[in-house]
Amino acid sequence: MRTRSTARTVIAVLTGVLLAGGMVACGNSDTGGDSGSGGSDKLVLGFSQVGAESGWRTANTTSIKEAAGQAGIELKFDDAQQKQENQIKAIRNFIQQKVDVIAFSPVVESGWDTVLKEAKDAKIPVILTDRAVDSADKSLYKTFLGSDFVKEGRLAGEWLVEQKKAATGPVNIVELQGTTGSAPANDRKKGFGEAIAANPNLKIVASQSGDFTRAGGKQVMEQFLKANPKIDVLFAHNDDMGLGALEAITAAGKVPGKDITIITVDAVKDGMQALADGKFNFIAECSPLLGPQLMDLAKKVKAGEEVPPRIETEETTFTQETAKEALPNRKY
Repeated sequence: MRTRSTARTVIAVLTGVLLAGGMVACGNSDTGGDSGSGGSDKLVLGFSQVGAESGWRTANTTSIKEAAGQAGIELKFDDAQQKQENQIKAIRNFIQQKVDVIAFSPVVESGWDTVLKEAKDAKIPVILTDRAVDSADKSLYKTFLGSDFVKEGRLAGEWLVEQKKAATGPVNIVELQGTTGSAPANDRKKGFGEAIAANPNLKIVASQSGDFTRAGGKQVMEQFLKANPKIDVLFAHNDDMGLGALEAITAAGKVPGKDITIITVDAVKDGMQALADGKFNFIAECSPLLGPQLMDLAKKVKAGEEVPPRIETEETTFTQETAKEALPNRKY
């Protein structure tokens, strides 16, 4: 009899465990827990990064990876190597893996509607980080987290207008644009152009993409210097292109920061050091440390909470003096 009693007890315990397990599984399914994590409660975030084209991008990736770990979020990370087709493929892979949330920093602004519609149909919320898309259908993504690129360009232009207000003759400007078709390239060009329109002496005599890379900045600046004997100002859409341009300017026998005024955007450590050393003259900040905010947003959209359609980061500008003050505590 003891054997039968023991068997009944074991069966009862097993039945209770199975029932409890079934209840937990149902609970996960109801809350969208059936994700790429195998049904666990851990939120799974699929993130497609533009690439590793600059110091800013590297800092951005580090921020996202560290913040995911601190927030207890499982991160599925993809490097698109600056190719839109790679990002589209990555997003489709995330959809197949049934991640909870998709976030990405778009290589370019256009051409996303089809794949974002696929994510929407799969009921997977999408967050845009750092760069926006130009889709007319705002329901394809939950929110945008990043900077006001037009403002960054405008701040750079306004500083130049103030510096050159006493100029009586033409001030020749060359512009190193970011990746063609990308939101920061389009918007920074727009903001800068609008600002310098206040002074008719300020003229952009050459403008070309350096693809946000140091190598691109150096190569294009070499071309600018050969084609334009008189260059007064360089506006680079990011620090890395500006740093590449420094090499070309120095090789041409000119003094960066004196013979040619240099304005950039980002404020990464290498750029800030160039500013502190007097090789750059002005930087409009664009913070890459979006990780903690992104993880907070991912949790909110997964939970079905309402979030603002656009969330902008707080940023500033730097001159040589303020760069020297900020450098010792700079995180990127």
